[in-house]
Amino acid sequence: MGMSGGKLDGQPMIDMNMTPLIDVLLVLLIMFIITIPVATHSIDIDLPQGTPPPTDDMVDPVKNKLVLTDQDQILSNGTPVTEGQLVTLLAETTQLSTEPELQFEPEALASYDISARVLQDIKASGVTKFGFVGNEKYRTFGK
Repeated sequence: MGMSGGKLDGQPMIDMNMTPLIDVLLVLLIMFIITIPVATHSIDIDLPQGTPPPTDDMVDPVKNKLVLTDQDQILSNGTPVTEGQLVTLLAETTQLSTEPELQFEPEALASYDISARVLQDIKASGVTKFGFVGNEKYRTFGK
């Protein structure tokens, strides 16, 4: 609160208290800002429509096999794919009427980081028929 100390000579203070006036003006300013309609400007842009790569032949309706090589490649049914293409393939398998089995086989020297990312992608895709294959090759340590 704004107060000014006056002189003690008995004359009345002639300074006006500006705090209530500023408070009222700020409230009115906020009310006017709220009531102004939001300017909605939109520009319609025709974006190019990309054609998805033909992946229908890459999804087997019975079983699909993912192999991780020691050269950091992901092979889906023997065809090298990127991680983005793998996500698309996994989405396609979950949309089939009967979900095919997904077999996962990392090679002995495959990258653990890529294996973890691929397993995370498989989990996120919602695949329910999933299994590890080829583990019998590593049954004994050091073989």
